[in-house]
Amino acid sequence: MAEKFLMPKLSPTMEEGQIARWLKKEGESFDANETLAEVDTDKATMEMTALSAGVLLKIIRAAGETAALGEAIAITGKAGEDISALVAEIGAAKTAVPGKTSDAKLPTGNGSSTSVTVESVSAKASDAAQPSPSTAPPTGRVLVSPIAARMASERGIDLRGVAGSGPQGRIIKRDIESFAGTKTAVARTFVPSQVFGASAFRDETSSQIRRVIADRLTQSIGPIPTFYLTVDVEMDNAMVLRKAINAELSNEQKISLNDIIIKMTAVSLIKHPFVNSSYQDRAIRFYEDADIGVAVAIDEGLITPVIRSANKKSFHEIADEVKDKAAKARSKKLQPEDYTGATFSISNLGMFGIKEFTAIINPPEAGILAIGASTPVPVVREGQVVIRNMMNITMSCDHRVVDGATGAKFLQTLKSLLENPALLLA
Repeated sequence: MAEKFLMPKLSPTMEEGQIARWLKKEGESFDANETLAEVDTDKATMEMTALSAGVLLKIIRAAGETAALGEAIAITGKAGEDISALVAEIGAAKTAVPGKTSDAKLPTGNGSSTSVTVESVSAKASDAAQPSPSTAPPTGRVLVSPIAARMASERGIDLRGVAGSGPQGRIIKRDIESFAGTKTAVARTFVPSQVFGASAFRDETSSQIRRVIADRLTQSIGPIPTFYLTVDVEMDNAMVLRKAINAELSNEQKISLNDIIIKMTAVSLIKHPFVNSSYQDRAIRFYEDADIGVAVAIDEGLITPVIRSANKKSFHEIADEVKDKAAKARSKKLQPEDYTGATFSISNLGMFGIKEFTAIINPPEAGILAIGASTPVPVVREGQVVIRNMMNITMSCDHRVVDGATGAKFLQTLKSLLENPALLLA
């Protein structure tokens, strides 16, 4: 029996998804657990699979289009089935008054469904999976998907010279690939030496990742009372430890200073439970282990893969896991459980030469460390001026659970471990 294939919830914070590409065409059959399409969520590109076998009878949302959770994006069933009633039903839902609710079915997996109520939308669905190319709207605004915008930026392509084949002339991934394949030089518009009036501009639809970052940071800097504590740490002994560990290892196995910082931070958190906690309205939640979120920069923003129970792992285990999850983050292959549920976070910009900065807390965590570069500077030791590698650490604290003295004692412990790594064995 033909049925609507609805946009599933592919990540915990997902509210809508953008179709990156369909792997099946209209009329093609598929097996159970076979991937039908790739969807850009707020955190990664996820595979959308079917729970049972069937035929993709009609594509409602084409590549580059966005759909809310529970919204019909395709019709599946058996070959030759009459789907006119379903098409009419979907069309009626899309022309309903905004805000009016209609009964739909939200997938419990990726093929079966369960009844829920979702808000109808008024956007017109595409009638085919491969719409014919069209020009951009006459308003001067360039409609482009996040993936296409990133590809164009990486390849130096002027989007004003690309014809979009998506809905309403929207430029999508295949348009950039086609343009790049037929042009031997970067398309650029001549800009005169004299500029009159305000600068021209273009609007690009923000990605799901960027929207979630904006929402979470607004939440953090608003209702969370935050204060900052800064400490300078002498890193010479930590650098000696790293050199000794890496002496007999290949380049793929070597650990970094950041791996050592993660381990020492995790151990320090266990000794200071209030820093490894979160405010839960009428309660404070204390975590038994330190799950460290490690900030990783990707094209569309920042994501924090989580190193689970870092307090119980060796430097080697942490290093391997950080490399693996950072690679997955950059290729958008992380699963939701890989980047959610951290108890504390670390953001390290030292590799970019940044000496000091403050980081924004990732709710509901109680704090985050901002790690600066380790640089050789003259310091006074026992009345003598000597050169030491000093590193700045600034902790952002949620004052609802971390008081000034509590945060200071935590940083003292962390500083002691980094300056005297042998204390880890004590």
